[in-house]
Order: sequence, then C-alpha cells, then structure tokens
Amino acid sequence: MIAMKHETIIIAGPCVIESMEVLDEVARHLVQINASHGTDIIFKASFDKANRTSIHSYRGPGMERGLQMLADIKSKYGLRILTDIHEAYQAAPVAEVADVLQIPAFLCRQTDLLVAAARTGKTVNIKKAQFLSGDDMKYPADKVRESGNQKVWLTERGNIYGYNNLVVDFRNISDMKRYTDTVIMDCTHSVQRPGAAGGKTGGNREFVPAMALAAKAFGANGYFFEVHPNPEVALSDGPNMLYLKDLESVVTSLID
Repeated sequence: MIAMKHETIIIAGPCVIESMEVLDEVARHLVQINASHGTDIIFKASFDKANRTSIHSYRGPGMERGLQMLADIKSKYGLRILTDIHEAYQAAPVAEVADVLQIPAFLCRQTDLLVAAARTGKTVNIKKAQFLSGDDMKYPADKVRESGNQKVWLTERGNIYGYNNLVVDFRNISDMKRYTDTVIMDCTHSVQRPGAAGGKTGGNREFVPAMALAAKAFGANGYFFEVHPNPEVALSDGPNMLYLKDLESVVTSLID
C-alpha cells in the first residue's frame, strides 16, 4: 500500500454512473494519481440524479444496480466511495457500500434525510445550498451531530444571484470552518450555468483550476471534481466537468 503523504481530501469521478467502462477508466486513473502522489482520492459517482433539469434527462442506473457497480469499483481498485442520497430510506443500504454519504445542495435542510444519514455512522458530506450562506450551514451540521454522528463535512458550491449563473463567495469557506474541521470546495459544480443549455446545465470548465486554488487560499482542505474521459459526450454535467486527463495537474497544484 502507498504511504499517504497528503491530508488534503480529493473527491473525483463522473457525475452519474453511465457504464462500467467509464467507471473503470476513471478508477484506473485515480489509482495512478494516488500511486504517483501519495494521495487517497475518494471515488465519486451518483446512482441516481434525481434533480435533473428536464424529466427527459438521464438519471442513472438506479440504486440497486448502481450500488453493485460502485461496490465492484471499491473491491477491484481499493478506492473509498462517495455517493449521493436523495431520500431517507436510501441511507442504510447506501452505507453498506459508500464510505461517505453526500447530501445534495437542494436537500441540505431536509431533516429526515440528514438524520438517516447520520445514523449510519458514515461520514456525511453536506453540500451548501445555492440559496444559503456559509453561516446557515451551522444548522444542517447540527442536525447530523445531534443525531449522534460527529463526522460532518461541509461543501461550498456557489450561490445563485441571477438567472443561469452561480457566484462563489469564498468567505463561505472560512465561515463554514467554524462548524467543521473539513470544508470541501466543489470546483466543478461551482462553474455551472444552471439551466443555461436548453433544458440542461451549462458550465465553464476553464475556470475549475482557478476555483480550486482560490479555495485553497481561503482555507479549504478538500476539493471535489467531476471528471470524465470525454465530457463532451457525458450524460450529465458535461460542460463543467474536467477532462480526466487534466485532473492530475490540478491535484498537483493543490498538494505541492
């Protein structure tokens, strides 16, 4: 096993599970980065994207099949797993596979969802809603802790101040560090253009490396990247996802 040299948390993977071929390609690349740089990248992919803009958009393979695919990746490559849950009943079965349960931004105040995630005993990563401030995230974090789980991460992903755009106020990172030791910067969702691509989300991936470095300057100690071998044909969030081949250089800039 590679001795880990960095405490920086890196989360990376495709937005949604598309196929085992894509999962395998991404996982192999993450293993290579870990071996080269002493990192411990957490593999991320969603089995269901329940919040797509259009009802016609691809959502994923569903929980049963998706969890089996994630379990296969975990077993084959030895990577830790992070995935989203959208409903309270999903928490327990997802926790049998995932090391980190992620609460989507739009659902970060859903008490039943937070309590169910907390009761699994797994780390709970709560993404800050686009309509909340960093200080507002005290209350979702409290819901997890008061349900008996102290393993809470908070994630910045931008705020909506106008139509089809997000703006990042990096002061949110410092604010959220009052409520947890681990604040993640979602470097790819923060460059989204929500609903700006004709029933789909647009984005500006060229700003992702700068978002990561700015977050580091403000004290973030974790970074979230959605990556894909070919984002142009990705089934979700392609315009804001990094090309898989570009991930290593961004990771290197954060851990050096």
